[in-house]
Amino acid sequence: MESSKIDHIPDSVKYIGCCGAYCRTCRAFIEGFCKGCKLGYENGKRNIDNARCKIKLCCFRERKFETCADCADFNSCMIISRLYEKKGYKYRKYKESNDFIRKNGYAAFFKSADMWKGPYGKLKED
Repeated sequence: MESSKIDHIPDSVKYIGCCGAYCRTCRAFIEGFCKGCKLGYENGKRNIDNARCKIKLCCFRERKFETCADCADFNSCMIISRLYEKKGYKYRKYKESNDFIRKNGYAAFFKSADMWKGPYGKLKED
């Protein structure tokens, strides 16, 4: 990702899972059935060492990125690729989110994503 795309990362980025799922508009998160992908790790309320998600452990704990979109190894990473290769519409949409962030930045992502009704949706480029 170009450095200009990550110069201004809003606080809302904590609501994006490393894989590209968007927690802030996810029904399970909104209704309290899910804690969110990364929330609580930044302030010690949750212990990242107890996380089972290999993507989160690599991206957030080891590499200190907010999402896999920030990683130069994104296109060659076997960890995230395994998720995106799974059958299911949502996995393609999560990859689309990270691809969009890499190309357009977080601010452009939030312009579209804040209107979603779930953890993924349609992304619009300006």
